[in-house]
Amino acid sequence: MKEKRLDCEKARNIDIVSTLANLGHFPVRKTEKEAWFLSPFRSETQASFKVSLKKNYWIDFGTFEGGSTIDLVMKMENFSVREALERLSGNMGHFSFHRRPIPTKTECKANPIKITKEMDIEHGALETYLRSRKISATTARKLCKEIHYKICGRKYFALGLQNRSGGWELRNRYWKGSTSPKDVSIIGNSFKKLVITEGMFDMLTLLELMPEIGNGHDLLILNTTAFVKRMIPKIVEYEDVKLFLDGDGTGLGMTELLLEKCPNSRDMSFLYEGFKDMNEWMVKCAKDEVRQRIQDVSLS
Repeated sequence: MKEKRLDCEKARNIDIVSTLANLGHFPVRKTEKEAWFLSPFRSETQASFKVSLKKNYWIDFGTFEGGSTIDLVMKMENFSVREALERLSGNMGHFSFHRRPIPTKTECKANPIKITKEMDIEHGALETYLRSRKISATTARKLCKEIHYKICGRKYFALGLQNRSGGWELRNRYWKGSTSPKDVSIIGNSFKKLVITEGMFDMLTLLELMPEIGNGHDLLILNTTAFVKRMIPKIVEYEDVKLFLDGDGTGLGMTELLLEKCPNSRDMSFLYEGFKDMNEWMVKCAKDEVRQRIQDVSLS
């Protein structure tokens, strides 16, 4: 009988400390709230790898990375999400890691995305997709374009958010991807206040709820939390920073890191506690109630 693979939600709930113990890593010190380890990713004499016992996420202060149990397995094995879930579905008593062989050039060969057209958002399918996320086309046009592209000669289209290096984050109902180079997206460069989200839909949610927020804040969309470390020198220059990062392990870890490194930061995730992110909060709740709640909080 084929073994059933865990879904992401169940896999994220697997205890990280137990997972590390099965791999031969044990805490060097532990409190009621957290456990500290020597990093499993490198040799060190002082523990820089922390696990939050309450929220079950890890953060490596040596590399400014972190996340859930899934992220841990992905990093240690260089696995995809699917492969990590398959590994976590196995018997943890026999849980062991073996590095995969380096892929050949043929295996590594990817089909580059070729952008063929950039235009204002007009396609009905994209407007329908936006409505399913409770985002108006008017709001989306403030940040995004309608992008037509080819992969292996086949034509596609998606919402596109351009990053500061010229690459594009691409989203449609069926696909999520990006072109090279990968980078953050920054809107504005003149205010002393900054708003940070992980993805484009979280920033679009903020603009949908508070259209005027861009009038007094620069907007930073990370596009991936891997860019947090490189952005810290820029973030600390702002007088006021509001963090609207995801409520999963990775987002919580990056929020904690920014609160430590950037003293003028504020964690705003209490607004959507119980939801993965800003957009899920707005989609699953009455929009007027969400708008009222966020307006009751001082974002000036």
